[in-house]
Amino acid sequence: MLALRKTAASPGLSLDEVDEPGRPGAGEVLIEVAAAGICGSDVHVYEWTGSYEFMRRRLPVTLGHEFSGRIAAVGPEVSGLAEGDLVSAIPTIGCMKCTNCAAGFPQRCEFRRTIGLTSDGAFARLVRVPALACVALREGTDPVLAALMEPLCVGDNAAEVGAVSSGDTVLVLGPGTIGQAIARAAAWRGATTIVMAGLNDTARLETARRIGATHTLDLADTPDLAAGFLAATGGRPADVVFEATGHPASIQQGLSVLRKDGILVTAGIHAQPAAIDLTSLVRNRQQIRGAHASRRRSWEVMARRLYETPEAVRPFVSLVMGLDRAIDGFEQSRARGVSKVVLQPGLTAGAS
Repeated sequence: MLALRKTAASPGLSLDEVDEPGRPGAGEVLIEVAAAGICGSDVHVYEWTGSYEFMRRRLPVTLGHEFSGRIAAVGPEVSGLAEGDLVSAIPTIGCMKCTNCAAGFPQRCEFRRTIGLTSDGAFARLVRVPALACVALREGTDPVLAALMEPLCVGDNAAEVGAVSSGDTVLVLGPGTIGQAIARAAAWRGATTIVMAGLNDTARLETARRIGATHTLDLADTPDLAAGFLAATGGRPADVVFEATGHPASIQQGLSVLRKDGILVTAGIHAQPAAIDLTSLVRNRQQIRGAHASRRRSWEVMARRLYETPEAVRPFVSLVMGLDRAIDGFEQSRARGVSKVVLQPGLTAGAS
């Protein structure tokens, strides 16, 4: 089968013919991939940025951790799942043996692995995953939208970490998929003012408006973030700021418009340390919290939302294309002219 793989610790990816995964083992299922989204993390792996050096010893590996599909085969010792079921899968896999996993926190597992980053993922026709990673989707759920499950859940988790509540004023820095998912989650949680900021990001800022942002700021046109934000909010500081850019300087910028006792959540992955004014942070009693990945509770909530309100998230998807066009999809994602590109292994060559 055709698979999009990272084969070397250097920029680039390769489309290779590889063996199918084979029958699932105990506690596993085999999924026929319906749709898989290109994530910002995938783009960083494509570029081979410093934050992904941890993958070196796992290469070669098939990418793809945002996906949906139907179960093609069920291994021994699996219950509650059957061939033909439509599912998505939580990409972070715990060992299920350590004390953290036993306590219900596989995301804290020191031996965890990640589908599509440290084990073969869904940029292929078939992927084999632990049955415990699967989240069932209702029949009638759009498989393309179901490929958004992982980023939507990351956004929901970030909004929970930030304790977003009804009536809040929220600033989201970075209009990539995670920033957009945070904005959507904030809207679902009742935030009344949601400002999305980007830099030379016309297309993605437009998507942000369509999925829940009440205001957008392109810092190429409004270089003074604080002035632009306060103009949008009528002078009201942010209750919660989300940093989803991966640029260290944006953390201090976010703190500059955060109210006293406010919360800044950093969800971006930073290749360099950030400098912040700790004295100001302490005197203003502000908090900085980290948000990463998600919990199963978010997946169950998003599975229901995708079925009940698909149009709320449909604007996320800019392009759908076959796996054979994956490199083009990555290049368009790098250029930031699109929001989410979704690959479908089942599309005929060249289709979109």
